[in-house]
Amino acid sequence: MSDKDMEQLAVNTVRMMAADMVEKACSGHPGMPLGAAPMAYLLWTRFMHYNPSDPKWANRDRFVLSAGHGSALLYAMLHLTGYDLSLEDIKDFRQWGSKTPGHPEYGVAPGVEATTGPLGQGFAMGVGMALAERFLAQTYNRPGLEVVDHYTYAIVSDGDLMEGVASEAASLAATLGLGKLIYLYDDNHISIEGGTELTYTEDAMARFAAYGWHTQKVEDGNDLEAMAAAVQAAKAETSKPSIIAVRTHIGYGSPKIDTSGVHGEPLGAEAIEATRKALKCDPDSFCIPQEALKFFREGQKRGMEQEAAWQKTYARYSKEYPELAARLQDELAGVLPSGWDSEVPVFEAGEKIATRAASGKVLNALALKVPNLVGGSADLAPSTKTIIADSPDMRPNQEPGGRNIHFGVRELGMGAIVNGMALHGGVIPYGATFFVFSDYMRPALRLSAIMGCHSIWIFTHDSIGVGEDGPTHQPVEHLMSLRCMPGLAVMRPAEGNETAAAWRVAMKHKHGPVALVLTRQKLPCLDTEAYPIAKGVEKGAYVLKDCDGTPELILLATGSEVTLALAAAEELASKGLLVRVVSMPCWEIFEAQDQDYKDKVLPPQVTARLAIEAGATLGWERWVGFQGAVIGLDRFGESAPGPVVMEKLGFNLDNVVNSALKLIKK
Repeated sequence: MSDKDMEQLAVNTVRMMAADMVEKACSGHPGMPLGAAPMAYLLWTRFMHYNPSDPKWANRDRFVLSAGHGSALLYAMLHLTGYDLSLEDIKDFRQWGSKTPGHPEYGVAPGVEATTGPLGQGFAMGVGMALAERFLAQTYNRPGLEVVDHYTYAIVSDGDLMEGVASEAASLAATLGLGKLIYLYDDNHISIEGGTELTYTEDAMARFAAYGWHTQKVEDGNDLEAMAAAVQAAKAETSKPSIIAVRTHIGYGSPKIDTSGVHGEPLGAEAIEATRKALKCDPDSFCIPQEALKFFREGQKRGMEQEAAWQKTYARYSKEYPELAARLQDELAGVLPSGWDSEVPVFEAGEKIATRAASGKVLNALALKVPNLVGGSADLAPSTKTIIADSPDMRPNQEPGGRNIHFGVRELGMGAIVNGMALHGGVIPYGATFFVFSDYMRPALRLSAIMGCHSIWIFTHDSIGVGEDGPTHQPVEHLMSLRCMPGLAVMRPAEGNETAAAWRVAMKHKHGPVALVLTRQKLPCLDTEAYPIAKGVEKGAYVLKDCDGTPELILLATGSEVTLALAAAEELASKGLLVRVVSMPCWEIFEAQDQDYKDKVLPPQVTARLAIEAGATLGWERWVGFQGAVIGLDRFGESAPGPVVMEKLGFNLDNVVNSALKLIKK
């Protein structure tokens, strides 16, 4: 068999495996894999460095299937190239508990680098991966010892390019000159509703050229040599990210070619049989020609040789730069350095400082000891206090050590890029903006929670305490909406020392993202000698101030309202009442504690409970019960100085004390 015939057999094997998966599952997207299979085949057999026997090899090339609906294409490639994904797993496509879910899910099947499906997110996460690679390369590589040296590839669709998040990320990727980022655009001219001319008539490559990308076109998506030449040219362009528009045909080989109907439903018995004949494939489903399998599995040997060569380079690097090598190894493994939190400040009791400002001081203290802590803000760093002092910015050809990322006014793009950096590994990334703008980045927050990646979100200006900017900039429903998101730890510290403790939690919380929700207004700091702040925050909630004996009333609060709760407790105590104050910086962590601890903090027999939080009240019934009450905010705010808004909307001492007295008299 000639090389050309072998390649055609291999490509068609991928096509039919994908179509068979969808057919057996009775759901899925066969059209994209049928059209885009040559692109995936080309990358995986001629360009990408990867080792199926070691899927987490640090210097592997990253591949993101941003068009995640075409997941069958990715699973076919993983199985054929020898990853731990069996034929039974392939046949279990889209079934309960399978390793082959409907859209690629990070951590489920080896070789899946990111959870994709929400279009545009994979595009932007790839930018984050390339950014992390360059930061680590600039930091650790030495002449002749390039221990961090790999590419990020993706297959993207017209749907990806239509999404705003892709535009945000594309603009920043060009600004940062990410030359090791190469995307193949599956330009098939079809969307779900019909031809792309219905909604998408721009010259996409002209748009990307305007961003500053290196752009190319390949007129025939089956022309492997033309695509290979384009990828080579993209690799040769080291100062710009590259995108290659490849003209493909959705549903290639099937009777439904170039129709929207082949996008998201099985081919059907007649059409799939006709497709087998057109592609000259075996009439039996899931039949993989042995010569094709043998050809693909050569990638295992190639991958082991590639990793072995890298290991030799790394061994020489370790000998010449032992301290750097040890540090890189720890960072890739997610191990924090010894004494990583030793410089974290303790704020003096009574000192007044906004928790956003306290966070900035803690961030910089951590940055002194944790050199891979990197991130930035959506053009709000001076306000969110997220600039790492004495560190350069991340810019094209910047000197090593640049840790400040200027994301621009691109909240959603920032979120997805941070996720990509976290997925890449070796860095601890954070992204910051005003809390009200977390709405703009919610899809990325959700994906960070689904993937369980170590992304740190910093949200400041957390309530109506923002004041004069008014209701458009005053978060109300945001705390509760994020608490509804599984897997996201939402932390709203009460003052400076709780903020420091929350940062410690965020740094160690490796199994999922953490959101730090911080104030604009100054708050008095608590005495770390008098209150169990550090241990309490680690448990999500704790008794901040207690009474002698069983409490008659429990005041629960978060954030800036904890100060108000303490003042109210003192006033109520002067009236002879036994009052406990509970600070609840993180519901999710508290919920995860054992029942004994939760009952110690919130004794079940004490039903008089009053929660105080400048946000939506929905959800507090979990903690106060239906005999308790909530002072919250089920309306939007007003434009006025922050203290005035808080006072007028009920967050004042008289209202809390009177509400507590009414509750006890029930």
